[in-house]
Amino acid sequence: MSDKSSSYGSVGVDYATLDAAKRSALAQALATSPLLAQHGGRSLDESRGESAFVFEFDGRTMAIVLECLGTKSMIAREFHEETGVDRFADIAVDSVAAIVNDLCCVGALPLVVNAYFATGSGEWYEQGTRKDSLIAGWRAACETAGATWGGGESPTLPGLIQPTEIDLAGCAVGYVPDGRSAILGDELEAGDSIVLVESTGLHANGASLARKVAAESGGLTTELPSGRTLGDALLVSAPIYVPFVKALMDKGLAITYLSHITGHGVRKVMRARHDLTYVIEQLPEVPEVLAFLVEKLGIDAREAYGTFNMGAGFAVYCRPDAAEQVVAHAAGSGLGAVVAGRVEAGPKRVVLESLDIEFGDEDLQLR
Repeated sequence: MSDKSSSYGSVGVDYATLDAAKRSALAQALATSPLLAQHGGRSLDESRGESAFVFEFDGRTMAIVLECLGTKSMIAREFHEETGVDRFADIAVDSVAAIVNDLCCVGALPLVVNAYFATGSGEWYEQGTRKDSLIAGWRAACETAGATWGGGESPTLPGLIQPTEIDLAGCAVGYVPDGRSAILGDELEAGDSIVLVESTGLHANGASLARKVAAESGGLTTELPSGRTLGDALLVSAPIYVPFVKALMDKGLAITYLSHITGHGVRKVMRARHDLTYVIEQLPEVPEVLAFLVEKLGIDAREAYGTFNMGAGFAVYCRPDAAEQVVAHAAGSGLGAVVAGRVEAGPKRVVLESLDIEFGDEDLQLR
């Protein structure tokens, strides 16, 4: 990785430390698995370390996940202050996307989404149209995901959160359709194809670095080469991949694994617990805003692809004869996708052939 002054560590995000804490929490959580049996349920502990926790209850396979937006809400607030343009609906969509896109990776479709809107002061809700935009965006995102918005929590936390800011998060419960099993990588094997589905830009990961670039480049009204402003490009909402995943399941395609490319960038391609090598021969086009961030941060390609999604928002692993159908279903959902590579026997690693970059098992320690 590149010099720390340009890395995530420079803005207080240290994946090594965070992942170690997650592994410690996972070990403690594992000890509580037998408690489900008291209620007639069963914990699928092989799902621990995946993007959602899977359990069985009353004859159904269910999944639950909690996610947050991070500091992208600060970009929306700063952009609103600089331009008067309200993009809070977009960050609401981003928040829901972060939740439900993780949930569907285990083959679960969202049933109910709950919201967490934490502010430093109740005055946040009195600032222009942003409250209404946030709420409308959250509803629209739930509708796209096919999920009921059940409720949530909206605490005011003075001293913990600045009066000008809002912390967005939420959780979702979903179900694995009848006749199907949770997708936990059990069937993933050498010879499978890897389809990468495009991102729309930053999504919910890397906002702290984006804010650093904005501060050092003249603000969010800084123009990109296309003439678009940096803030406008950063605030494009992430796709909700749930309808696409549902289409794959409805067609009964041989899907062996799914991965939401978020924190850790394309290192998430090797999220499955198996010792396998993931060879990427064709990468999606890098969105202009991400190329701009990489240039301004002065980071190399390895740091960039290990931090940002770099144009790949979601990965689908399937039998080779299903790969082109996956691409076609992505197009039917309004998404671009490419048959990007293959799974090979070998040590756990991701190989980006065109860039001569390799990430090994030591670069992604989630379990």
